[in-house]
Amino acid sequence: MKKMYKVLTTASILAMAALPIVANAQGVPVQGGQAVIQNQVKIVPGTMGQITDFVKDESGTTIKVTGRGLEATDQSEMILSVTPESKIIDTKGNPVDLQTIVDEKKTIKAFYSPNLTKSMPARGTLLTLIVRDQALNAVEGAVSEVTDNGIVVEGKDIYTSIEETIVLHFADKAQILDQNGKAVQAADIKPGMSVRAFYGPAVTMSLPPQATTNYVVVNTGDETAPEAAPGTNGIITDAADNTITVIGNPLEQGGVNYVILTVDENTEIVGEDGSSLTPDALKADTRVEAYYGEVMTMIYPAQTHADKIVVKKEETNKIEGTIIESDRTTEDQVYVDVDSDQAAGNDVILTISDKTQVIPALGGDEELQPGMKIVAYHSSIMTKSLPGITEAEIVIVAADDTAEPSE
Repeated sequence: MKKMYKVLTTASILAMAALPIVANAQGVPVQGGQAVIQNQVKIVPGTMGQITDFVKDESGTTIKVTGRGLEATDQSEMILSVTPESKIIDTKGNPVDLQTIVDEKKTIKAFYSPNLTKSMPARGTLLTLIVRDQALNAVEGAVSEVTDNGIVVEGKDIYTSIEETIVLHFADKAQILDQNGKAVQAADIKPGMSVRAFYGPAVTMSLPPQATTNYVVVNTGDETAPEAAPGTNGIITDAADNTITVIGNPLEQGGVNYVILTVDENTEIVGEDGSSLTPDALKADTRVEAYYGEVMTMIYPAQTHADKIVVKKEETNKIEGTIIESDRTTEDQVYVDVDSDQAAGNDVILTISDKTQVIPALGGDEELQPGMKIVAYHSSIMTKSLPGITEAEIVIVAADDTAEPSE
């Protein structure tokens, strides 16, 4: 037993040595052969769970980590940029291949920079990823029964989406939080409440299976968390004189599809990894997520001050031209003579859906008609046919039927 304890301690020390620490400790006395840190040492935020999405392309490598925050204030789901400085190791400090972690669905602890975006899920930069030796399971569903020392949950595995019913017994030091991150008692959990519970690695072979949980988030129905700021997830269509025009989709918590924002020294401008940027990053045809206050002018488009702008790496695809009649389109499509050059080789057919933001000219017709000159942003996915067919994201009808390219 003592030998096992020593091995575990060594592995823990090696893993802890790789953790990013944002403050140095001073005055470290030794007690019983172990160092005891007396001064404050702040460990950066972290999330424990599994990698549920892995993207590697020309713009870089990102992972989505789904699980639970190591602290109540940490994120349960994160999109993290993987950089050459990111450490990916096991509990003994040995490097581990990221693709292997994804393929084998390993449980991990991901530590990241505290500079996060306000998007859902939040985005940041991966500092250290540690592969755990033990598996971590999680169920999300409703409490069907409350037992003397636990709960019965009927729901789905958050990683496989397989439906399951499981009896969970609370560990002696189980952490039970409400949806606002506030500690609650086991007695506060009632049948019918929704929960997300983490358990394992040991699970019985009984029906239903049983396991021990040490972390449960329960929705008690007492919503006290402050509402997030309204905003727009879209594209900068114009940038000039300390103002930007953003067209896109309102955020879930509120916002408008078309807004002119004032940018000044009080505007926070960051990249998707949370790094600070200058106003020079706010160029036309750039994808952004813009946050602003609820107070704005009662004109169209709305005007207000930009509180925070997250600049995205994803490129935009833009065309300018004239809508013309064509027998090659369906009711939900328009044929665009790109550059209005009457040359069919560069033409595009735009599919207009309920997600497409159509901005009519002031006082003009909201329905797209032949003869209209437009500026359009579209999906990066396009058929190889001639003309190519793609989904329209934004269509702006030019005033006086003249499409003016943004500078």
